[in-house]
Amino acid sequence: PCGSPDNGRVLPGPPLDPRFPGPECPRSIVRLDTGPDAGREVLLEIPPGPGSPDLGAGDQIQLGRSPQGATDIYAFEDFTRTVPMALWLLVGAAVMVAVGRWKGLRALIGIVVALIVVVGFVLPSILDGNPAILVAVIGGSAVLYLVIYVVHGINLKTHAALLGTLSAMLAAALLSWVVIETTRITGLSGDSTTQVQVFVQHVSLTGLLLAGFIIGALGVLNDVTVSQSATVFEMRHLDPHAGPVEVFRSAMGVGRDHVASMVYTLVLAYTGSALPLLLLFSLGTRSPLSILTSDVVAVELMRSLVGAIALALCVPLTTAAAVWLSRDVTSEELDRATVGTRA
Repeated sequence: PCGSPDNGRVLPGPPLDPRFPGPECPRSIVRLDTGPDAGREVLLEIPPGPGSPDLGAGDQIQLGRSPQGATDIYAFEDFTRTVPMALWLLVGAAVMVAVGRWKGLRALIGIVVALIVVVGFVLPSILDGNPAILVAVIGGSAVLYLVIYVVHGINLKTHAALLGTLSAMLAAALLSWVVIETTRITGLSGDSTTQVQVFVQHVSLTGLLLAGFIIGALGVLNDVTVSQSATVFEMRHLDPHAGPVEVFRSAMGVGRDHVASMVYTLVLAYTGSALPLLLLFSLGTRSPLSILTSDVVAVELMRSLVGAIALALCVPLTTAAAVWLSRDVTSEELDRATVGTRA
């Protein structure tokens, strides 16, 4: 039964029985490996219910520690997932390299570079109080320059993709600012945003929301622009005598299909991440319109909208840049510019 006075405390000996026995619950003895009480044991009582962790012998877990008088009280915080997550990351990396070969390896390097830029530049700059939208644009541009050339090489195809992505990213930055100002979404409904407001009060939540919109759009933009640029150069390689207008129209036909598939993919991805929240809303008495216009849902909807518009804009921008860069290119130069695509 639950209710032991030793619950959450370091055990001096066998745990005491409850003075007033309550409902039955699992009782676990946890050995502390780190912290001021390392090497000692703690009793944990976790009442059964929705979301309660199912602890078993040998589980590695994390505990939260809070002072209470002269002693500390420990409580379950989360499972330790370092080893299984590391194994899954290795599996994912192995699959990418096995399928993509050198391009897969360069893609992994690109991911590491992007994370280094975000963690090493974007986050510290925002914490220093710099304008979040400016930091996001500079950090996003740095990620694009490094990742596109690392993954796809230095050639005309990647130049065109970079021009298209940068143009669409700037459009997404401007559009994000207009959307947030006109809809007056704050992002305060999210738990993490609320914690930021409490612990890092000098950071602008609106700017942080803007930065999230911009960086969130980069991945899908890069995918579309690289594919669109490659399409143009392949068309020019197959028919070097085709006119710019003809190539532009043909490539736009491919781009429209790509954008259509990516837009609903983007919306479904955001919807999937918010599915538990939408389920909770559906249990209440609020109207569908009220749910869709609430801050927590509106943030995801507007992020999807900004990403979709940026996607639509990047296709003609990238196509025009690729057609312009390939207008006077010789057949030999086209071979060098498209060899990465065919590989």
